[in-house]
Amino acid sequence: MKPLELYEQKILGDPEFPVQMQINDLSRKAWYFSAHWHEHIELHYVMAGRTLLSLNQREIWAQEGNLVIANSNEIHAGYCDGSHMEAMVVIFEMEAFSKELADKNVIFQSLIERDETVDRIMSSICREYREQQIGYRLVCKGELLKLITHLVREYTVEFLTEKESHRRKKQLERLNLVLDYIQSNYTRQIGNRELAEVIHLSEDRFNHLFKESMGMAPLQYINEVRIKKAMNLLKKKEGTVAEIADSVGFADYNHFGRQFRRYYGCAPSDILKK
Repeated sequence: MKPLELYEQKILGDPEFPVQMQINDLSRKAWYFSAHWHEHIELHYVMAGRTLLSLNQREIWAQEGNLVIANSNEIHAGYCDGSHMEAMVVIFEMEAFSKELADKNVIFQSLIERDETVDRIMSSICREYREQQIGYRLVCKGELLKLITHLVREYTVEFLTEKESHRRKKQLERLNLVLDYIQSNYTRQIGNRELAEVIHLSEDRFNHLFKESMGMAPLQYINEVRIKKAMNLLKKKEGTVAEIADSVGFADYNHFGRQFRRYYGCAPSDILKK
């Protein structure tokens, strides 16, 4: 079976440094990472400019000096509006740092602004990551421990029960089955009832679950999948606009053009001309 679209498996195999770090540096209009979820906690610290983070379909504009936290089992995505932005990303699993806190299933506040302690710690982590002098991982790990302690004391929203945590994860896993089904069948017409049957729900319950998790109706999501597939085909010049529209499941050529322009800000023919 191919990987499920939303779930992103994180393997942080180094027990001495169970952290994934990177810097996102962009100046073009784009979703620089698409919607996904995992069991890990993901921190985004904005070092320059601003960025849009979507957390469970809630949009958060983060400015320089802001910290955005994607909690465990939370769907998140990142967007750059075309102006220059730079953000430090730190991904870790709570259990690797504190079994006690992992068992409590901590949910943090999503956006943290104007916190001197956060700024000091994240600036230190950013500096160490850039310079990567000997022992930088030890410093980053120590700073991250300080940050976790500060966040738990000052920015804990709630502690989930084991049952609530399991329910969140189970809901996302069920949604993955639907998204996986869409990826395999987007070229033909798919109805809500058919999708509901994939996870054995009533059509009404399915629509509620999908909109609650994805922030849009199933048909809108299906059309976005089709449009993204069409963009890839247009870039490769694998047919005319009409042929590509038909191959990704759009029966109405004009509807395809309107949806494409709304999503990418240009006509499909513009991509072929480039």
